Amino acid sequence: MDKAKRKQFSYLRRKKRVRRKINGTIERPRLAVNRSLKHIYAQIIDDENGETLVHASSLSPEVKGNTTDSGKIEIAQNVGQLIAQKAKERNIEGVIFDRAGYLYHGRIKALAEAAREGGLKF
Repeated sequence: MDKAKRKQFSYLRRKKRVRRKINGTIERPRLAVNRSLKHIYAQIIDDENGETLVHASSLSPEVKGNTTDSGKIEIAQNVGQLIAQKAKERNIEGVIFDRAGYLYHGRIKALAEAAREGGLKF
């Protein structure tokens, strides 16, 4: 197995392990984070009803207009603040954090800490 396939396989194993342990409910929905090379996405999901309650990303107009050629970590912090703000508007206080197999480091950590500072509890 070459290095790229091994890395992808490890990511998928971590993702399955994390998702097996957590499940979002209407009282405590799941904050799912996804990242690509350029962007970062966050959504708050009610797994019981299978619906997304709140979403934010680096492509959102609120974030895109607020950043001027910033670094990826700063953009992730802005997305974290935005998701916390939108969650408060929908009266969502507590969530379960789903890092989706990504290591709790860098952009994922920045988004999570900004969401905590914005008022989300997890």
